[in-house]
Amino acid sequence: MTQTPLRTAIIGAGYIADWHAEALKSTKGATLTAVCDLSQSAANAFAEAHGAQAFTDLDELIAADICDVVHILTPPNSHAALAQKCLNAGLHCFVEKPVALSAEETQAIVDTAKTTGKTFAAGHNFMGLPSYQRLKAAKASGDLGRITSAEINWHFPLAPLRSGPFGLWLLREPKNLLLELGPHLYAFAVDLFGPLDIEYLSLGKAIALPADTDRPQSWRILARAGDVDVTFNISMVETMDDRSVTVRGSTAQARLNYAHDTLVIEAENASDIVVNPLRKQLSLAGQNLREGVVNAARQVSSLNRKSAYGISFQGAFAAFYDSLQTGQPLDARFDGDAAVNVMQAIDDTLKMLPKQGAKPKPKTKKKPKPSVLVIGGTGFIGRALTRKLVARGKDVRVLSRGQTGPFDDIADHVELYSAPLTNQDALVEAMDGIEAVYHLGKSLDTTWEACLQNDVGVTVGIAEAALMAGVKRFIYTGTIASYDMSDPQQTITEDTGFAEDMEDRNLYARSKAKCEHELEMMHHSRGLPLVIARPGIVVGAGGPLQHWGIGRWHGAGAVRIWGNGTNILPFVLIEDVAEGLVLMMENEAAIGQSFNLVADSMMSARDYFGAIHKRLGAKIDVASGNLTAFWMVDAVKYLLKKHALRRHGAIRPSLADWKSRAHLSPFDNSLPKEVLNWQPESSKAAFIDEAIDKANLLGF
Repeated sequence: MTQTPLRTAIIGAGYIADWHAEALKSTKGATLTAVCDLSQSAANAFAEAHGAQAFTDLDELIAADICDVVHILTPPNSHAALAQKCLNAGLHCFVEKPVALSAEETQAIVDTAKTTGKTFAAGHNFMGLPSYQRLKAAKASGDLGRITSAEINWHFPLAPLRSGPFGLWLLREPKNLLLELGPHLYAFAVDLFGPLDIEYLSLGKAIALPADTDRPQSWRILARAGDVDVTFNISMVETMDDRSVTVRGSTAQARLNYAHDTLVIEAENASDIVVNPLRKQLSLAGQNLREGVVNAARQVSSLNRKSAYGISFQGAFAAFYDSLQTGQPLDARFDGDAAVNVMQAIDDTLKMLPKQGAKPKPKTKKKPKPSVLVIGGTGFIGRALTRKLVARGKDVRVLSRGQTGPFDDIADHVELYSAPLTNQDALVEAMDGIEAVYHLGKSLDTTWEACLQNDVGVTVGIAEAALMAGVKRFIYTGTIASYDMSDPQQTITEDTGFAEDMEDRNLYARSKAKCEHELEMMHHSRGLPLVIARPGIVVGAGGPLQHWGIGRWHGAGAVRIWGNGTNILPFVLIEDVAEGLVLMMENEAAIGQSFNLVADSMMSARDYFGAIHKRLGAKIDVASGNLTAFWMVDAVKYLLKKHALRRHGAIRPSLADWKSRAHLSPFDNSLPKEVLNWQPESSKAAFIDEAIDKANLLGF
């Protein structure tokens, strides 16, 4: 077989695509040549970052003859059709899990691969881990003895269930949760023990999605593979991370932590009753020490680029591309038979899923006549704002990619509308009949050049469209993060300016400030009816437990707060932010002004976590974060990124930027109170009730 590097295209430029692209760089026999995504901006940004050619049409990609292999990373409901189309076009396919929505669809992919003589591989990436290979070897060698049972766990928070975005395919139906997470777990069992017989399903910890039915956050599935009892546990609430496979045998018990690529085997020994437990614990301690040292060395030597997740992709890709290069059969971990068996077990489990209740419906069948447009309306603040506007008697148009969302119960007042933010004509059309535009959006960029294009450029384009459409109010949400908040002696008001040179600030703060500057220029020179809102640290129902405005989180149970955590933080309730935004539309005096939406002085970070402990019984490990130390470590990382990794877009935030994350400077919120008659919650007891008790921070 040829040893020429195989040209690879990625279909779908979403979050997971970056993991594939990075792993491909380390995969022998593979070179990334193209990316295809329906979004031109997403395709261009990904192609530019990875030196690939961008496409927005799959037929054009195929016709260009630019690839031999495709990685299909689109939403799961499109996998089967795309895979079969690519296989029929003569392309090998690596398909992200779930590879399809049923065993029947999966079998159709397998059959097409056999007919075309091309290779189809299932993206069961965690089985590419070195630790999993060691577990298989221990089982095969008999080191574990005769296997009696296994427990396969996925205990990991799924934040979108509580704080969105709710338009994800993952959340559209209860079954999608198992289709998304189940393949990871079921693939281990199928590979280790063979096809599964599903016997029992138990669901718990249901959570109601906005304008939708409940979603179970706890799944317990009992199964058998031959004479091996298999238990699957899935928990998506705010819980301690435990993604593991425990295999129990007559001789020993093995525990694979596939989130961290570690394997520890606990075995009996023949020492007497006094020494026996000591030897056992020493063995476990030694193994844990070894795994920790290996992982630490790996991270240091790779400059933190070799996470277990990334390594799992490298292992899966190595097996796939080795098969393509050598002509040898694909490793059974990733082949079509395994994929079909995994999907059959998921099918059998879903047959036990209770019938879904009816979704909430609007009170009338009236078609909305929107006068307000909300960009970013499906986000945390956008959802609260949209509902507040409807409560005020307004019909709202929400720019959204999907046609379903968190407003189905008020669909007689909310219209979901699709328009590319980079297409000015489409934006002007979206603003037809609109009096007020709210721009709550923000792109997620890693370089300043990308910020200028995807955030600043897009924001200016939206404002241009608003001028062309003749809207009466353009309300933009900036951020208090753009302020220098490093001086405890400086009280910040709306008259407090941003630094003229913000090159030493983090990209989020800098980009938001640049957007404000451009919009203010348009207000003064061209009459843009601008109002700027800068929300504080927003909390309340729909907000996350792991709020990065407070500190750096290490799972749900530990946080390193910015600074010592004793200064008062600029908290504000989500309902108060929504009210403030509506008042900016209603009050003529607001035009040309900016407002810091920060509540009265309430709590420090330590007060906040203390209240969580007292009210919810959840004691979070809170540690102080030395901001100078953060800055110094970041400086070292910057030098390594710039010189060792040659990342030319690397930035180095200043010490003042790091101190600003602690929100050391207090705020004066008198302006929105005076001009808008804004009345944020002033009772600490009521604030805690809304921010903690009613916020469902833990998910149950």
